[in-house]
Amino acid sequence: MTTGKLVEPSFAELLVAVQTANDLAPKTRTQWSCSVRQMVVAIDRPAQSIPARWTAVHPIVRNLHHARVGSTYKTFANHKANLRACLAWFANEKHAPQVGRPLTPPWASLRKQIKEQHHRKRLSGLMRYCSGTAIVPDAVNDAVLDSYMRYRGETTRLATDSAARRRIARSWNTCTTVVDGWPSCRLIEPAVKPLTETPWDSFPQGLRDAIEDYLAGLTKIRRSAGSKPKRIPPCKASTIRTRRAELQAAARMAVREGVPIGRLVSLNAMLDPVIVEKVIDAYWAKDGEEPRTYTIDLAWKLFSVARETKCVSEGDLERLDEIRAALEVHRQGGLTEKNRKVVRQVLTDGIWDEVVRLPAALMAQARLRRRDAPVKAAVLAQVATGIAVLSFAPIRLGNLIHIRLDENLIKPGGLNSPYWLVFPRYDVKNRVQLEFALRPELTALIDEYIHDFRPTLLRGSNDTWLFPGETGQVKTARTLSLQITDRIIKATGLRITVHQFRHAAAAILLKHRPGEYELVRRLLGHRNVLTTRNFYIGLDTIQATEIFGNIVLERMGGAFEVVE
Repeated sequence: MTTGKLVEPSFAELLVAVQTANDLAPKTRTQWSCSVRQMVVAIDRPAQSIPARWTAVHPIVRNLHHARVGSTYKTFANHKANLRACLAWFANEKHAPQVGRPLTPPWASLRKQIKEQHHRKRLSGLMRYCSGTAIVPDAVNDAVLDSYMRYRGETTRLATDSAARRRIARSWNTCTTVVDGWPSCRLIEPAVKPLTETPWDSFPQGLRDAIEDYLAGLTKIRRSAGSKPKRIPPCKASTIRTRRAELQAAARMAVREGVPIGRLVSLNAMLDPVIVEKVIDAYWAKDGEEPRTYTIDLAWKLFSVARETKCVSEGDLERLDEIRAALEVHRQGGLTEKNRKVVRQVLTDGIWDEVVRLPAALMAQARLRRRDAPVKAAVLAQVATGIAVLSFAPIRLGNLIHIRLDENLIKPGGLNSPYWLVFPRYDVKNRVQLEFALRPELTALIDEYIHDFRPTLLRGSNDTWLFPGETGQVKTARTLSLQITDRIIKATGLRITVHQFRHAAAAILLKHRPGEYELVRRLLGHRNVLTTRNFYIGLDTIQATEIFGNIVLERMGGAFEVVE
């Protein structure tokens, strides 16, 4: 039913209207026409397929970044302002609708009778689509709703998932009973997930106490199980919260699968292999053909809890290990899609160059603001230093915020020598010693920050933290991480966290040294090269396609020509 053509005025018609408008000053026509064309380029869609309506394009325009469309912040802001003014003029002067296609009389009559505002809002888009495609109310069925949802996905940023479809179908079905003259055809409402769950307080006290005792043990230093036990540091509070939620979810899933709640009187009862298998199978069935990472990890975590607490027999522990092993063969190695998105941007020519050049630009801004706003200038220099350090030494956030002068940041060759960044093995998450010989250029930037800006942030404190916070103590991880991420987004449009600097470093190194996973292992400080290989093996595909593309272009001998 989708026509492939807009059912309302497009940017192409908007341009024609602006260029032929006698009521606009020549300068305004020129500026608006230029801005509309620039926004068409930025949106990267044909002008004929972009609705000439601010409510339709605003979600797209809002997410555009000036750096990624080759513009300055001020120029791009002017283009957006001109576009909004142009669309407002188009709506008022040319009688173009501000909220979509005008309703035909039959649809307008039905909409007028809808008393509940939320039903009117949910059905408005469907009504306007039907008006534009000459579909009368009595002809609406599930096929029409399908075509509308496709059109909605192609032309707007509105949701098109099952929840959105269910809301529309539910409002339509409600109107069949409360609105006079409404078509009698009912639309299929996609099934909703269960919204109720067994309250945790209703589970046996023995199970709840056992889980809390296990979680309390995670807050202490302990030894791992096995023939060669290792010292395990205490877990973070966030890890413990996550583990509690996972165990509670597993217990609820067991009840949902028919296990009597009164049977779950202890961890021993909950970790019975028969119950665990039911829980894992239920999660797997919900995942689809392949189990998701959550399901695979849950099998491993339940086995780990049983092994650490020794609450099950050796035979049951072996069965739990078999369940875990059966899930592990389905584990997909490599980066998550969120991290792969960052890697794609990093490997795009020019983007990473902007990131590594950013510290120098931020430091220049800090120098200009130092006299009038010393604290803001110092924070800016601090962020610049953080980005610069991560660019050369992709360390974990926990190590970054805990850098101490003359302890982690040292000058082995004397006062005029470059810095070294060192972390003893006991200060690193996986107990691998890290050492980075920093370049003279980075040393000069760090020295400027330490001597000219850092004293402002110390506020009289004598602590040796490289990144002090408001109290003179070390800056919180969340604050520094958000400041670094926000500053990079503002300048380049790249959304990258402190930890994702490690993925960026691996991708860049493998781009220049394909297949050298041992080199990446040393840079990132992994204990085993298999960890590195399993994590970044997918980047080989990117390098292979790039190499093959170069081979093809070389054989084509310049057959591709850019047509202006």
